[in-house]
Amino acid sequence: MQSILGIETSCDETGVAVYRPDHGIVAEQVYTQADHAAYGGVVPELASRDHVRKLPAMIRQLMNRADLEMDEIGSVAYTAGPGLAGALLVGAATAVGLASALDVPAIAVHHMEGHLLSPLLADPAPPLPFIALLVSGGHTQLIEVNGIGRYRLLGETLDDAAGEAFDKTARLLDLGYPGGPEIARLAATGQADRFEFPRPMVNRPGLDFSFSGLKTHTRQLVQRSQPEDFADIAAGFEQAVAETLVIKCKRALEQTRLERLIIAGGVSANKRLRSALEAALPGQVFYPPLHLCTDNGAMIAHVGWYRRHEGKRDGLIEVKPRWPLDRLGPCPSDQQSAPTTTSTPPCT
Repeated sequence: MQSILGIETSCDETGVAVYRPDHGIVAEQVYTQADHAAYGGVVPELASRDHVRKLPAMIRQLMNRADLEMDEIGSVAYTAGPGLAGALLVGAATAVGLASALDVPAIAVHHMEGHLLSPLLADPAPPLPFIALLVSGGHTQLIEVNGIGRYRLLGETLDDAAGEAFDKTARLLDLGYPGGPEIARLAATGQADRFEFPRPMVNRPGLDFSFSGLKTHTRQLVQRSQPEDFADIAAGFEQAVAETLVIKCKRALEQTRLERLIIAGGVSANKRLRSALEAALPGQVFYPPLHLCTDNGAMIAHVGWYRRHEGKRDGLIEVKPRWPLDRLGPCPSDQQSAPTTTSTPPCT
């Protein structure tokens, strides 16, 4: 069975992976750009240039690690959106050019579908249907998943995504970028109940989120506090985000009468959030492997297997910086089932 090469360049991670449905992830590699930390956020032009510098060599290294020749690649999957236009174009041009040279299909993959289906790479993998909480730097969404490509948006953030709120709060606390891991490290030494934080929109009906008010509350608290208070502020903020997400997830399961929740995206690696979900929903919560929570090529290659019937050989480069997930079409019935294995070796 031929392998699928996956390429991810939607933002500031350059990810490549080889996936085979009868084996799982054959090899993978991720490079995280560090230059953006000085700016407190991703600079699109710098991100694009770094992808150009890193991607060709990473693909060569990946094929060596996978012990594969290029003619053993049966298709090339790439992130077509959503994301930064310039960064997307680097990955798309590389993928389409490589696919054309190999005379194999190039498969345009939705970045968030990559995250959405990444828990299917875990062992055990959750059976469909389920509710998905997608939490990343740019997205906070609750989605009902009834099949591959059969998605219904239940709720989303009305302003800042959870990841954005972490990044902005980290800047308030003079921490580094990205903010999620930095806040988690500081919060581990703090007392979450020392200061009072709101749980935004939990007393309103519906499944939408809002984190701008929580961010404003935190800024005001920081302005009247001392640096020695910052660990307690970080812990309280992190706890407020986690509890808000838990309340909405429980509500989504109750409204849809579904029993399983998956959580994916960069924020899904947060230990406090995982603990809160597991305490509230014992036995009902599934995650991707930790090294697949952030952007990576493995999730793109994996979705490429499901979307292989959509592969094109026309040489056209397709990117969609804005691409709603619910506009994706369903996969054919013969591609709805999960691969025969979910083995995932450690990230290399």
